[in-house]
Amino acid sequence: MMMSVKGSVFLLGLYFTTQISGLVLQSEPAVSGGFVQTELEKTVSLTCLSEGAGHDPQEAELVWLRNNQLISVAAGNTQGSSRLCVTPVTHKDHGAIFTCQMKNDSSVNASVQLEVTYAPLHSGMEEVSVEQTRELELSCDVFANPPVLVSWQRHGAPIDLLEGGFLLTNDGCKSRLKVGQVDRAAHQGPYSCVTSSPIYPNSTKSFKVTVTDKTVQFETDLIFPMIAGLVVIGCTTLLAIVSRWRRITQCCK
Repeated sequence: MMMSVKGSVFLLGLYFTTQISGLVLQSEPAVSGGFVQTELEKTVSLTCLSEGAGHDPQEAELVWLRNNQLISVAAGNTQGSSRLCVTPVTHKDHGAIFTCQMKNDSSVNASVQLEVTYAPLHSGMEEVSVEQTRELELSCDVFANPPVLVSWQRHGAPIDLLEGGFLLTNDGCKSRLKVGQVDRAAHQGPYSCVTSSPIYPNSTKSFKVTVTDKTVQFETDLIFPMIAGLVVIGCTTLLAIVSRWRRITQCCK
């Protein structure tokens, strides 16, 4: 029975020691499960407080790290309590881990991880002109967190990729709709890229594709070497004529 009581006292003491001798990390917006939810261009304010036995909380020197890299803070912002502002929040802050720890004891620390949400940046109308039989490529931004669903439409109806000879790709940043050889009857008209997000309103980017007649273009890869060859031949011929004229002139003197 005595061993049971001693064990309970030990566990109770350990619990209170952990709570008292550690660090408290507060956040605005509030921390939830070790994560701070925020959005682009917002501000996240982090406050680290030292509390515990065995040292004076006001004398404890604190340091900040971002993904295990030391962050420089202003003098006077490290004793007993320290504040860090992340502003404005950017894409690069998504998933970043901010840690506050004792300078002389890195085992005493507290961390939070940022969860940055953002919608894709696309809207408006883009006019696209492409020549008959040339390649057509339309693209729209789909870089978002959480990820979005993407659908492409022509004349307001879902595009039949096989029937129109389309190739659709998505690398997580851009969704691209391609056609290897444009045909006016099959590909001219209005297009739209629609993204659907679980937390943001749907957004649409529109395109007006105009297919023009094919124009005759010079093959510059062949023209330039031909011109260069003609110049060399012309210069060689001219030098030969000048040299012969000089010989004739000398013989006549």
